[in-house]
Amino acid sequence: KVDYDVCSNYGNWLYSAGIGNDPRDNRKFNMIKQGLDYDGDGDYVRLWVPELQGIKGADIHTPWALNSAALSQAGVTLGETYPQPVVTAPEWSRHVTQRPQGRSPHPRRGPARTPVQRKGRGIDFYFSRKKDV
Repeated sequence: KVDYDVCSNYGNWLYSAGIGNDPRDNRKFNMIKQGLDYDGDGDYVRLWVPELQGIKGADIHTPWALNSAALSQAGVTLGETYPQPVVTAPEWSRHVTQRPQGRSPHPRRGPARTPVQRKGRGIDFYFSRKKDV
């Protein structure tokens, strides 16, 4: 059995790109927030993007926001060993500027924020009948 529905898959990609049909005004998929919520330590990114393996913790989700010393220590050169971002959405800024380490030019404010891990919110959560997890 193949778990694939062309219409659902296409609709989900559109939604993720921020151009799908959504009844809420100005709703956009925030990749940085999703990365912090579901891959707080960056292990998934590190698995599939070996160029960023030297970046520790959640900073891996926003390498373009690291200062030059942190990038150098990680062996990353933006534009050479890893591309510059094509676009940075304004919605990302509150997640980028509040990261715990190595950020420049915006200093962190307030206590350190540990990304919330959504236990039980994997794909099985959305397809189970029991939602009181």
